[in-house]
Amino acid sequence: MFRFDLLRGFIPLLISLFIPAIMDLCASSSAHAGEKPNVLLICVDDLKPALGCYGDTLAKTPNIDRLATRSVLFESAYCNQAVCAPSRNSLLTGLRPQTLGIYDLGTNFRKSRPDAVTMPQHFKGNGYHTAALGKIFHVGHGNIEDATSWSVPHFKANVVGYALPESKASQGLTREEALFDNKPAAGLPRGAVVEAADVPDETYADGKLAQEAVLRLRQASQKPDQPFFLAVGFVKPHLPFVAPRKYWDLYQRDQFSLASLARPPAGAPAYAPTTWGELRQYQGVPQEGPLSEELQQQLIHGYYAAASYMDAQVGLVLDELDRLKLTDQTLIVLWGDHGWHLGDHGMWCKHSNYEQATRIPLLISVPGGLKNVKTKALFETVDIYPTLCQLTGLPTPAGLDGRSQSQVLSHPDAKLRDHVIHVYPRSPQGKGQILGRAIRTDRYRLVQWKAIDALPETAEYELYDYQEDPLETRNLASEQPEVVEKLLLLLASHPEAKRQIKAGEAAASGTDTKPAVKTDRNQLFASKDKNSDGQLSHEEFMKNQPDGPAAAKRFVKFDTNQNGVLSKEEFVGGNSSGKDPK
Repeated sequence: MFRFDLLRGFIPLLISLFIPAIMDLCASSSAHAGEKPNVLLICVDDLKPALGCYGDTLAKTPNIDRLATRSVLFESAYCNQAVCAPSRNSLLTGLRPQTLGIYDLGTNFRKSRPDAVTMPQHFKGNGYHTAALGKIFHVGHGNIEDATSWSVPHFKANVVGYALPESKASQGLTREEALFDNKPAAGLPRGAVVEAADVPDETYADGKLAQEAVLRLRQASQKPDQPFFLAVGFVKPHLPFVAPRKYWDLYQRDQFSLASLARPPAGAPAYAPTTWGELRQYQGVPQEGPLSEELQQQLIHGYYAAASYMDAQVGLVLDELDRLKLTDQTLIVLWGDHGWHLGDHGMWCKHSNYEQATRIPLLISVPGGLKNVKTKALFETVDIYPTLCQLTGLPTPAGLDGRSQSQVLSHPDAKLRDHVIHVYPRSPQGKGQILGRAIRTDRYRLVQWKAIDALPETAEYELYDYQEDPLETRNLASEQPEVVEKLLLLLASHPEAKRQIKAGEAAASGTDTKPAVKTDRNQLFASKDKNSDGQLSHEEFMKNQPDGPAAAKRFVKFDTNQNGVLSKEEFVGGNSSGKDPK
């Protein structure tokens, strides 16, 4: 005889186990009730959460704020590395930089994973028309577009673009350095660091991108049976801070206060902060030392003006989506690729493991889903790929580092992660290449700095408590060893990072490569040292170099004492591969 009294005791347990899953399934089903929903992925370069919807009272971002009223806003979203190419690799492959072994700007992700199926490629293979406008993959510095991911050719955008002739560099524009080694970008001039021209929005790249996005949406509306995956990559507020004057006029310069803490965290390793060489490439920015208060205020003003300009372009795209009555059929994601230092810790740009560089804005709008809701759930960039798969009803490829957070979109109090992980590399003098692997929980961040595959005993640590010290004023690692040990257990749940892939290395599939050509660097030094003074000037080093800008980058890397010349020891020890092309 069946004992119903026993069953009653299990009913609460059954409810707790299955009701959230059922509700999550219903929410996911509603997102794609009319077959496959469209996907509009808006990527923004260098955008920190300096937005009205994130509580920034100065920011004039009405269009992104409007999108937030339709979305779930993630307050604790983080990039996987605070620099463009690795962060975008994480978004588009669902794999972390330490999984790929790619931490620089110039190495294409297929060097590591030639058979990777990118997020747009996966959608393309499942019936979507996929298109990319502007900066989606990082293209440049030797890196290339991934044509396999898109149904039609990529629509380009120019990150560095000026309206006024006087803003351009007299020596011509040069490429942004990868800053893998955190060295200043001496000898690499760009143009003006800011520009406020009285010109129409479409004068700059983001205005052109918005117009093209509107055109693509109109084309898509003519094919209602063909779902689209449209990725729109706005480039501002990336340097230089250029925007039509009307966006500068939204602000008064004296509104902006300088950072209250203008020094690195006390007790942090000397190499942990960024030296912000990217900014120092621009005219009017000193090659060393701090910035004047006037310049700092101008840069902060410029960042906000550029963000407001970008926001207006986002508004044009959202307006057209509404006008075409596509909004109720379209999943919208707005994602910033990493944060940006605006003078905090005396730092600028990104290129660090600190909060201002790694925390990102993330809005996800699901048709029929929750609106105007915020969640504190921890989120990594790699989670976007599997989340969009689940929301659109597509199978999730095996082997991704991310996990679907669709449950959070219907249950904002749910917490699927107890930590996120991100990384940044450094090459401090005397240590060689090391990697900072950071664990961020809702309260703490632990950074372990050591060479890849080195013993833990060789590591240096940073620990910050954001409940007690939100500005990261002091490294607590030596004061709170018990917290370090607890967070190291979380770090131990991740595999050791892969080393940075080098040029000519075999890809993960085992492709054969020719053996490296060994070079006698002592002999090479002697042949370059024409005046026999025991050191190489920049001119001597660059003579007969076959790869121009890449060689200039090597010079900066080899010049470990940053005195503008290379000693024999610096030149010989600067490349251990034996195949440096001069």
